[in-house]
Amino acid sequence: MLIVLQALWGGLVQIFSFWMDHLLFINIILSVLIVFFERREPKTVWTWLLLLYFIPVLGIFLYFMIGHDFHRQHIFRTKEIEDAMYSAISKQEETIIRKEFEPADPRLSKFSDMMLMNLEAADAVYSADNRIEIYTDGREKFAALYEEIRKAESYIHIQYYIVRNDELWEPFEKLLIEKVRQGVEVRLLYDSMGSRTMKKRDWQRLRKAGIQVGEFFPALFGRLQLRMNYRNHRKIVVIDGRTAFVGGFNIGREYLGLDPKFGYWRDTHLQIWGSAVLSLHIRFILDWNYTTKQNLFLTDRYFQECGEEDWGEEAVQIITSGPDSKWQNIRNVYLKMISKARKNIYIQTPYFIPDETVMSAIRIAALSGVDVRVMIPCKPDHPFVYWATYSYIGDLLDAGAKCYTYDNGFLHAKGMVVDGAVSCYGTANLDIRSFKLNFEVSAVIYSVKTAERLEAIFMEDLKSCTRVTRYLYGRRSYVVRFKEQFSRLFSPLL
Repeated sequence: MLIVLQALWGGLVQIFSFWMDHLLFINIILSVLIVFFERREPKTVWTWLLLLYFIPVLGIFLYFMIGHDFHRQHIFRTKEIEDAMYSAISKQEETIIRKEFEPADPRLSKFSDMMLMNLEAADAVYSADNRIEIYTDGREKFAALYEEIRKAESYIHIQYYIVRNDELWEPFEKLLIEKVRQGVEVRLLYDSMGSRTMKKRDWQRLRKAGIQVGEFFPALFGRLQLRMNYRNHRKIVVIDGRTAFVGGFNIGREYLGLDPKFGYWRDTHLQIWGSAVLSLHIRFILDWNYTTKQNLFLTDRYFQECGEEDWGEEAVQIITSGPDSKWQNIRNVYLKMISKARKNIYIQTPYFIPDETVMSAIRIAALSGVDVRVMIPCKPDHPFVYWATYSYIGDLLDAGAKCYTYDNGFLHAKGMVVDGAVSCYGTANLDIRSFKLNFEVSAVIYSVKTAERLEAIFMEDLKSCTRVTRYLYGRRSYVVRFKEQFSRLFSPLL
């Protein structure tokens, strides 16, 4: 045994010596790849080059872990949506271009070009027959979800970034198994990185009970997950094509406020009835087909009308983006909303690391007299990301924006409301990672009713916030300033 251990140790020493002897050559090769063969923004290129040359060993490790693009366009090639959907998109585009399109509420007319942009760039069908319920508390959201699952008669399709085996998951699992025994199809799609704390036997137990399970972008070496980029950050549940859930809550005890580290968990989740449910369902099916190599598009009943006539009167476009998207669709929605704002912009996000274009748009809006308010958490769940976020807050203060830290636990809500008319909430943070590297989904809602409700929730949250004034921001300690600047240096990689 001792001889084997000595041989293994000797092999590791030789590998380490080889890497150290050829460190400069490896750095040169990676630098050439980054500069000449990967289409990146100049700021990101310089960040990687600095990391490779000033911290070479760590830089090489991080590059292979989160930097390389793995030919993203080739890996994440998805099946095209059926011709009928493209026909609907084309008809809506033509109507808008001919100026024949008129929203029910005239206050929404100025956003018609944004609707067209989403149709052309993101294949986002516009539907105006939806009803929306907003949940900001985890217990209320999961109570509503359980109630809808109990009503399921045909299928339950579930997609979460994080699934943890804890006191929230236990009753969830039992309910799903009960529905399988009743003859309901249950599919569960999870992200390998986000759900890494789940054990193999947990998934085997589900499969044995009849639940179909898909793992998105599995780890390369067992449970050792080195690929931090291209994670599926979407949270979607579709039940019988009748109703759907989308938003920020995952499955874990912290989302019920049971983790003492975070305390109360303040999030935003939407329940939707209406034609927008089909758009969310198509998104789930595309991800499921890619992950499992099945083709659920061949099953007609997943696309049948539910027979409901009067769901509601709220207009919705479901926007998705990811490494497989030609455009940064959700980022572009935010940019368009900011440029359209004339009265106010209310933003909630746990991570605020915008690219320069988004940052400039927000500052220009604030300098133009628009009431810009940004709410972030008062505590970090990822320290580097938090301190980078706090550094960008200073830039907003200089432009006249109002910034707040949420003190009643952890703020995880992700969205924006503009002029009391249009809102966008979903899974995407307002950061570079969500815009470019993660698979995300958001609902753009053209509804004064929903916008006013979200504004009221924002104002209620302000009662639990501390306003970050220029005076308070200027009194930061040198330790905090160092954390901010160090984290901001790597913000293109966060």
